[in-house]
Amino acid sequence: MPPTLASLVHHSALKLTVRAGADRLDTPVRWAHVSELADPVPYMEGGELLLITALKLDAENPEAMRRYVRRLVEAGVVGLGFAVGVNYDEVPAALVTAAEEAGLPLLEVPRRTPFLAISKAVSAAIAAEQYRAVTDGFAAQRELTRQALTAGPEGLLSALAAQVDGWVALYDASGTVVAAAPEWAGRRAARLTADVERLHERPAPASAVVGGPGTEDRVELHALGTGRRPRAALAVGTAAPLGTAERYAVHSAVALLTLVTERSRSLHAAEQRIGAAVLRMLLAGQVDHARAVAGDLYGDLLDAPFRILVAESAPVSAVASAARAHLDGSAAPAPAASAPAGTTAAADPAGGPLAELAEVAEAAAARAGEAVLVVPDGGRLVVVAADGGAAVTACTEHAAQRETDRATTAPDQRTADGDELIVGLSAPAGPIAAAVAYKQAEQALSVARRRGRVLVEHEQLASGSILPLLADDAVRAFADGLLRALYEHDATGRGDLVASLRAWLSRHGQWDAAAADLGVHRHTLRYRMRRVEEILQRSLDDPDVRMELWLALKATAAD
Repeated sequence: MPPTLASLVHHSALKLTVRAGADRLDTPVRWAHVSELADPVPYMEGGELLLITALKLDAENPEAMRRYVRRLVEAGVVGLGFAVGVNYDEVPAALVTAAEEAGLPLLEVPRRTPFLAISKAVSAAIAAEQYRAVTDGFAAQRELTRQALTAGPEGLLSALAAQVDGWVALYDASGTVVAAAPEWAGRRAARLTADVERLHERPAPASAVVGGPGTEDRVELHALGTGRRPRAALAVGTAAPLGTAERYAVHSAVALLTLVTERSRSLHAAEQRIGAAVLRMLLAGQVDHARAVAGDLYGDLLDAPFRILVAESAPVSAVASAARAHLDGSAAPAPAASAPAGTTAAADPAGGPLAELAEVAEAAAARAGEAVLVVPDGGRLVVVAADGGAAVTACTEHAAQRETDRATTAPDQRTADGDELIVGLSAPAGPIAAAVAYKQAEQALSVARRRGRVLVEHEQLASGSILPLLADDAVRAFADGLLRALYEHDATGRGDLVASLRAWLSRHGQWDAAAADLGVHRHTLRYRMRRVEEILQRSLDDPDVRMELWLALKATAAD
């Protein structure tokens, strides 16, 4: 405990007598200061015991004493020590009355007690308190270290909660509470998710204080990690501001948890390399080798149906342009991935869409106790997760939320130079069909990119139409080249081969029905179809030729 007025009064060598404010002696004393100035307030910081002999004061003037004492109280002076037997044989009544009225403790200092003795007593008490705080802090550091080594982060949190006489909580990179002490603190810590997310937007080390007077408690938030984006956060809730010993304990906990976080990051990088090897083996059809390498780390993932998710990022402006083109039915260049080929997903800026998606998948899997494989792949991110599991659900919900946010944000409020997430999700598959699932995810990603969507699932492609996919410059160029000779023939006025071909194909090669649609004799239609075969040098009996011609007609229909 720091020195208080009561501890000074009880100090046997000082012989101090309380003359006013006996009910406020438990106030801590930050320092003892001697000043004979008529107005010492400009030199006060608050918390001082002011020692005077009233050398320059009219201590018997009631009004002057009221003004003097009021100024001291307003400056935060916690007590006034008056030396008797120097300028006054006893404490003037006017000063005693003014101190009583203002609630300022007034101590009578006998002549045989020098001010220096009081200053030394205060200084010694402060030094002893600081020594105890440092000693307690080192003891807390040793205990926290022992708990971290023997019981892990959970043991460290329990020890820290006891040290600060409050509660503590640990958050992961997504702002989710992963551990708390005592157990009841989990619900309280969950209310601070928004504050933790704001803290994660700042580079580590970062801290913030939330709550305070009028709230349930005072909470300090500390970012954990050494990178640009914090990997975790620590919350410390107490009823009052932390003391010196408690502050040492919190700083020790932050350092220890940062070490654990950085060690976890190294282990995560190693796991990621193993995951990349497992993925390559699965895509190469080497399932047995993949199982052997996966071991206990990813083995459970290969024992049940899983889904493959392929994600990339693209500029917001390009995604918006693709979305408008899709709605208009016009062709538009597909937004390119923001990361160049050959780079890794680690190039995704801290807090970028790929890093954020990886955190969502890993945090959800960790909470559910699932295995999840997250692999940077060029400028993409590949996620292999259990079908129907927490990781897949979290990723799809995250994508849906981004889609909603984009739809509800006014165009002038969007960050045009930022990156947007694009995701393709495969159908459920087993290890044998991993390559097929990966191809499905890529196909879904391509459609999502073309349509300006955040997420497209492969099942959605089968329920839609192939025709919107024809709105592509390469497809249109192929169609124009295939049909150009027919259009040039028709332009000379020697027949209507394009319309005749369209009618014949739409009637599945039925001569009478197609001729009726055109209003010509079926022999005329037969002649025109022979001319089509001659001009194109292709047989209409070939189903592949019919398919190509029909798609070419559809692709050029809007021209």
